[in-house]
Parts: sequence; C-alpha cells; structure tokens
Amino acid sequence: MPKRRVMLTYGPEVSSEPIIHTVGQQFGLVTNIHRADATEERGWIELELVGKEKDIETGIAWLISRGVRVDSVGE
Repeated sequence: MPKRRVMLTYGPEVSSEPIIHTVGQQFGLVTNIHRADATEERGWIELELVGKEKDIETGIAWLISRGVRVDSVGE
C-alpha cells in the first residue's frame, strides 16, 4: 500500500479537534505518529499515512480545509 510521511502544523483553533482520528476513519487511512509536540499556541505532528493514493490525497485536502498546514517529509 502507498505510504506518505507528512508534517502537520496547526494553530489553537484546531488543537482540540481529533484530526488524526478523523482522517484515519473518514478516509480509510492507517495513521502512525512518528513525532509530535504541542503548546497552547501551536502544534506539529510528523505523521505517516498509509492507504490508497486517492484516499491519502483526499485526506490531505481535508486536513488543509481544516486549517492545517501539510508539508511532505523526505521520502
């Protein structure tokens, strides 16, 4: 199955939402958190997404629509 590692960066408006759970459940992706850090001001998560390429793309688009910055991490 295709895998993609991304860095999610978000502000306080998203910090209380279950974005990792939702992206996994709603788009049928397996999620694996490699590293993360959060404060009251902002947070980041290095996340691996595993699933169909179309579902990964759709999940990333959903994250962006929620205000999350998504950057690729070296493959």
